[in-house]
Amino acid sequence: MNQADHSDANYQHQLNEKQQRLTTLLSPFDAPTPEVFASSPEHYRMRAEFRIWHEGDTLFYVMFNQQTKQRYYVQEFPTASVLINQLMPRLQQLLCEHPLLKHKLFQVDFLTTLSGEALVTLLYHKKLPDEWSQVASKLRQTLRDEFGTVDVVGRAHKQKIVLDREFVLEKLQVEDRELEYMQVENSFTQPNAGMNQQMLGWALDVTRNCQGDLLELYCGNGNFSLALAKNFRRVLATEIAKSSVHAAQHNIAVNQIDNVQILRMSAEEFTQAMNGVREFNRLKGIDLKSYECNTILVDPPRAGLDPDTIAMIQEYDQILYISCNPETLCDNLNTLCQTHEIKRCALFDQFPFTHHMESGVWLVRKS
Repeated sequence: MNQADHSDANYQHQLNEKQQRLTTLLSPFDAPTPEVFASSPEHYRMRAEFRIWHEGDTLFYVMFNQQTKQRYYVQEFPTASVLINQLMPRLQQLLCEHPLLKHKLFQVDFLTTLSGEALVTLLYHKKLPDEWSQVASKLRQTLRDEFGTVDVVGRAHKQKIVLDREFVLEKLQVEDRELEYMQVENSFTQPNAGMNQQMLGWALDVTRNCQGDLLELYCGNGNFSLALAKNFRRVLATEIAKSSVHAAQHNIAVNQIDNVQILRMSAEEFTQAMNGVREFNRLKGIDLKSYECNTILVDPPRAGLDPDTIAMIQEYDQILYISCNPETLCDNLNTLCQTHEIKRCALFDQFPFTHHMESGVWLVRKS
C-alpha cells in the first residue's frame, strides 16, 4: 500500500463506508446511529507475524497472498507499530550473522506495547539444540541495548524456550486511570491498543449507571473485566485458555482490584452450570447464587454465540455485546432483539483500510 492510500482523506472515506455498512446492517433492529471511533491510519497494530524466506546466506520477511500463493517481500510494515518497524531490519541483520539462529527458522512473531516493550518469537522447523539459548541470549541483549525491554522466545514442534519472560506488560489509559495488563506470547490480545483504549472508555460510559454485578463471558486476560470493575459491585468472568486466566489473575493483583473473580470455563460450560445441567469442581467454593448479575458482557469469537448461550444471556436486563464479525452479530440480534432493544451502538475501526469491522451494541430489556 503506498503512502497516498494512508492519506487523511482516504482514511475518512473508508471510515464513512464502514459506518454506512454497519448502519445498514443494524437498521432492521431499529438501532440508533452508530458512534464512530477512528484509529490512527498507520502504526496501529501492536503485533505482527511474518514468514521467513531463505536465499543463500540471507533471509527475508515475506507474506503470501492466500488465494494466489504469491510471495511478497516485506521491508517495512506501515500498519504495525513503530517499534516493530524499528526491530524488523535490525533483527534480520542479527539473524543473518548467526547461522544457528537462522537455521530452519520459518516465522517471526512480534508483540509490542504502547508502553514500549517487545516480545520476539522465533519459530523453527527443527528442534532447537542446547546451545540455541546461549546464542539467543546474546541476540536478546543486543536488542535490549538498542531498543529497551525486549524478550525472545524460541519455538519448535513440542518445544518452547523462554529466555526470561514470555509476556509483555502493557499500560493503557482508561478514562482517568492507568491499567497494567500482562499480555502473554501466543495468547489473544487486542491488536490495536489505541482502539482498545477507546473501546474500554465506551464500555465504561454505557455501563456507568448499572446496578448489581457484571457477568462476562470470553474475558481473555481481563481486558474489559478490570476496566469495568468500578461500575459494578462485583464482576464474575469466564475464560477457557489457561494462559489467559493466569494473565487475568496477575492483572487483577497488580492493579489492586478486589471485586473481580475469574473462572476457567467456556461460555458453554458456564451456561450448563447456571442451568444445573452439570456440576464442575472448578466452581467449588464459589456461590453463584450470591451474585446479582443484571448485566452481561460477551465478546465472542467470529462465529458468534451458540443458541444455548443466546438463550441464557436473554435472561439479563442489560447486554453489552462486543463483536468482531457484524454478520454473526446480526444473526444473534435476530433473537436478542425479541426481548431487548438496542440503546447504543458503536463502530471501532480496529483495522483501517480493511473490510474488518469491530462493533459494540448495548441492549436493554424491553419494558
